[in-house]
Amino acid sequence: MAKHLTVKNIDVLVALIDAWEGKLTWEALCDEGSKVIGSRPTRQTLNAHEKVKRAYLSRKARMKAGHIPTKRPASLSIAEQRIRRLEGENNRLKEENERLLELFARWQYNVYKHGMSKEMLDAPLPPINRDSSEKPTAGTH
Repeated sequence: MAKHLTVKNIDVLVALIDAWEGKLTWEALCDEGSKVIGSRPTRQTLNAHEKVKRAYLSRKARMKAGHIPTKRPASLSIAEQRIRRLEGENNRLKEENERLLELFARWQYNVYKHGMSKEMLDAPLPPINRDSSEKPTAGTH
């Protein structure tokens, strides 16, 4: 039976995908994932976790679009500053993501509590009325 992934396992797998070099396949990810989480997850297990699936598809799309190499900094101190800035940005985005996940969980609970269905939540937005600033013509109100 396949091992259930913990939140920590999922975060480790997403980080693995983010740093992936070379051809990315589900099988290769399962093989490399076994090295970092201790057991080999199945493709179905990985695909069932939305965070892993999105990271995988996003990485595949970026790879397909072509890797754009970044310019190398002129010195180690510039590289260190850039790394520090990127780490700070990364930490900030992680905290923001956590806040959004907490907000989503609260909304999810309230939706359930008030009896809304998934279909109601997934309903498309109404079309934008671009003529709203114009005066109504005769006979329309």
